[in-house]
Amino acid sequence: MFELTGKTALVTGAGNGIGAAIAGAFAAAGASVVCADIVLEAAEKTAAAIGNCGGRAIAATCNVSVSDEAATVCALAAREFGGLHILVSSAAVLAGDGPVTEVDEANWKSSFDVNVTGAFLMAKHAIPLITASGGGSIIHIASVLAHVGAAGRSAYCAQKGALLMMTKAMAIDHAKDNIRVNSISPGPIATERYMKKFGLLSTADAPRAADTLLGRIGEPRDVAAAAVFLASNASAFITGTDLLVDGGICAR
Repeated sequence: MFELTGKTALVTGAGNGIGAAIAGAFAAAGASVVCADIVLEAAEKTAAAIGNCGGRAIAATCNVSVSDEAATVCALAAREFGGLHILVSSAAVLAGDGPVTEVDEANWKSSFDVNVTGAFLMAKHAIPLITASGGGSIIHIASVLAHVGAAGRSAYCAQKGALLMMTKAMAIDHAKDNIRVNSISPGPIATERYMKKFGLLSTADAPRAADTLLGRIGEPRDVAAAAVFLASNASAFITGTDLLVDGGICAR
């Protein structure tokens, strides 16, 4: 039920962190994967790692906030592997910290362009191809901060909250096309950037570890496993919902 054999997946933000883990997990489940990232060298590294493990993957560069680039990478996926079945929008940039009175307006707009408009543009260009391939699954990577507020994170909370509602509306619009649309809301995840930022060796010692019920922050593979579930037939009756991968933060 969790196999993706014969499927083509396009993952944005696949150069590192959660996106790279999802791309690798999809390939391990049998999918052919297009690893897209704004930094081509990072995407190539992920694709090479997949190839070294016997999987099928190619790398592509894409600025998801540019419509022509989104259209090009979607067409590449369908052309290279004979169709498109799965889209994961994981590409994201940091939003300005601070209350709204202090957030830089230019950063507010530019981060919305990637974190929200980027997901919209990828879906806009992918949906006709997924429909032509017989249907499939679209997954938006949101955040636990779409569910709970946080001081100084007004921009990020707004952006990830927007993804949740876009997910619901898309699920309604495209059920007729046999396309399921869901989102994943990770809690704090031990990406390389996160661990370096805090100088950490252990996830149990990470900031916010105590906020979880499990006493640690998550690993990228925790989010990747959830993505495989939502992309596969194991979730065939699930659409328009959000899957929390937050260690229980929202249970408090």
